[in-house]
Amino acid sequence: MIDKLHYISQQPQNGTHAGAIKAALDAGCKWVQLRVKDQPEDIILHYAIEAVKLCDGYGARLIVNDHPEIAKKAGAHGLHLGLQDMPIQQARQIVGPDMIIGGTANTFAHVKQRVAEGADYIGLGPYRFTTTKQKLSPILGLDGYRDIMDQMRLANMSIPVIAIGGIVPADIPLIIQSGVYGAALSGAITHATNARQVVSELYHHLNQPSFNEA
Repeated sequence: MIDKLHYISQQPQNGTHAGAIKAALDAGCKWVQLRVKDQPEDIILHYAIEAVKLCDGYGARLIVNDHPEIAKKAGAHGLHLGLQDMPIQQARQIVGPDMIIGGTANTFAHVKQRVAEGADYIGLGPYRFTTTKQKLSPILGLDGYRDIMDQMRLANMSIPVIAIGGIVPADIPLIIQSGVYGAALSGAITHATNARQVVSELYHHLNQPSFNEA
C-alpha cells in the first residue's frame, strides 16, 4: 500500500543523506524517497544500500529516485521516475514486476500517460516554487490540483496522487481536500525542531477523508 506521507531525502548542510533519513524514520516516517542529484552512480548505490538497511529496521519503504538499476541492486522497495527519465515500461523490464514504480506528472495529460504506463502512484507537482529541484515544471498551486483532480474524477481514475513541490505542513489541510491521496515533503521534516511532532500532525491531516476516498 502506498503511504500517504513521502519523505524526500535531503542532505543537510552539516550532515548526510543517511543521517537525515534516520532522523525522519525516528520521527515516524514510513516512506522515504532517496533523491540524490549530481553524484556518481557508485556513490548513489552506496547511499541506497545504506538507506534500505535503515528503512528495513523501521519497517519503512525506500524508494530510489531516477535510477532503476540502482534500485534493483540495492534491493529497494520502489523506484520513482521523473518526466525526463526513461518510460515506466522500460524501467519495469529492469526492476521486475513486483517493485513499486511512481511517476511524476504536471498536467492531466501526464497523469493519463502515467496511468497508461502502469504507474503505481503519481507524484503531481510542483505545488509552489522550490529550490530542491532544478528544471522545475510549471507551478500548479491549489487551483491546479483542484482542476487536475476534477478531471481525474470525471475520467474515473483512482490511482494514488501524491502532491509534491515546496509543500509545508500548513498546506496539507487544503491540499488534501483537492482529492489527492497524500503529500511529499522534504525540508519541513529535515529542518524541523521537533520532527516527531511535525510528522504526527502531518499524518493526522493526511488521514482525513478526501474526495478520492468518499
